[in-house]
Amino acid sequence: MPAKSLTEEDISRIVEMAWEDRTPFEAIEANYSLKEKDVICLMRQQLKKKRFNNWRARVSGRKTKHTALRSNKVTRAYCPTQYKQR
Repeated sequence: MPAKSLTEEDISRIVEMAWEDRTPFEAIEANYSLKEKDVICLMRQQLKKKRFNNWRARVSGRKTKHTALRSNKVTRAYCPTQYKQR
């Protein structure tokens, strides 16, 4: 895994993208050249065991995490209210 060339900022953003329901693994691969298995490995390294297990349970089988499985209705990578100023 090319994690050695990633900065702390990159790792932080990858973890954030991995947690987001609507961000597919393909988007992480396009931005950081990490395949799904590499993201899983990175998450295992970065998260405590319980948090990693929670994340794996959350993303396993989630259709929005894979571009090929997602509905045509999912056209953006985030919820409309996610980045609104409060």
